[in-house]
Amino acid sequence: MEDLHKHWFPHCLFIHYTPSFSASGPAVVTRCTRRFSTSLCGPGRCYLTSFFPFSALHFPQPRPATLPRSFPKSWTQRWIHAQLSPSSVAMQNNHHKEHLYKILVIGDLGVGKTSIIKRYVHHNFSPNYRATIGVDFALKVLNWDQETVRLQLWDIAGQERFGNMTRVYYREAMGAFIVFDVTRPASFEAVTKWKEDLDSKLTLANGKHVATVLLANKCDQGRDVLTNNGIKMEQFCQENGFVGWFETSAKENINIDEAANCLVKHIIASENDMLQSEVPDTITPQLDKDKAGSCSSCFRSQ
Repeated sequence: MEDLHKHWFPHCLFIHYTPSFSASGPAVVTRCTRRFSTSLCGPGRCYLTSFFPFSALHFPQPRPATLPRSFPKSWTQRWIHAQLSPSSVAMQNNHHKEHLYKILVIGDLGVGKTSIIKRYVHHNFSPNYRATIGVDFALKVLNWDQETVRLQLWDIAGQERFGNMTRVYYREAMGAFIVFDVTRPASFEAVTKWKEDLDSKLTLANGKHVATVLLANKCDQGRDVLTNNGIKMEQFCQENGFVGWFETSAKENINIDEAANCLVKHIIASENDMLQSEVPDTITPQLDKDKAGSCSSCFRSQ
C-alpha cells in the first residue's frame, strides 16, 4: 500500500502513519511516529497511540468560512488588561481612560506604613500593631479628571531592605512613599538608605528615578527630628531627589490624601513626559489651617 504522509487536520495536528489492511477487519494504524496525551482529546482533535483502530479516528470538520479572523475588541481588551503588568497601564474603554500604577510604601519597621495604607484605602485606623512579613497589597481607586486611576499599593516590610527581595518587589513600580517616624530619629536617618536602595534598583523607561514622596508620620505625637524646620526639610528632599514631603498622621488622618494626590500628579506628569504639570509651582512649606502643626510641600515636576 501507498504510505500516507503529513495529513493535516484543521484545528488539529500533524500525524505520520502507515496503514495496513486485512480482509477480516478494518484498517489499523500499525506505525505511529508520535504518542499524544489525553489533553489532545476533544472537538476537532485526535488521540493516537500505536495499533489504534483507524476507524476510530476522529476527523474534524473543515474550518467554517464564516469563522472571524479576529476576536471581538472587547475580548482583546479584557485579555490585554489581564496580561499587562501594572507599571503604567493606560486603557481606552468607551472613551474612558484608565490608569494602573504600582506604588511602593517603604521605610523602617514600625514607622506606620500599614496604618497609612489602611487609612488611605479603608478609612480606618487600628492601634494594634502587627508587623508586616514580606509584602502586603492594597488597591485604591480614584476618579481623576474624568479618568479612573487604580493604585496598587505595595506595603513592604521594614526589614526587607536587608534582604535580597527588594529588587523583585520594586519591579515596574511608578512611584513610592518613603515613611519615617517623627518620634524616632533613627528612622529618619534610614531614609537616605531606603532612597539609595530604591534608586539603585528601579528606574523608569527613560532612565529617570521614579517619583518619591517623603512622609513624616505620627506627627500627632510630637517631633524629635528636624520636621520643625521646614526649610531644612525642603533642602533635604531636594538633595535626595524627593518630589515632596508631608507630615502625616494615620491616626488623625492628617495629609494622607494630600500626599497621595501629590504623588499621583508626579506619576502622571512623568508618564506623559511633560515638563509642566498640575503640581503646584512651589517649594515653600504650607501650613494647613485646618490641621494645626501640619507642614508639607509638593514640588513642581522637573
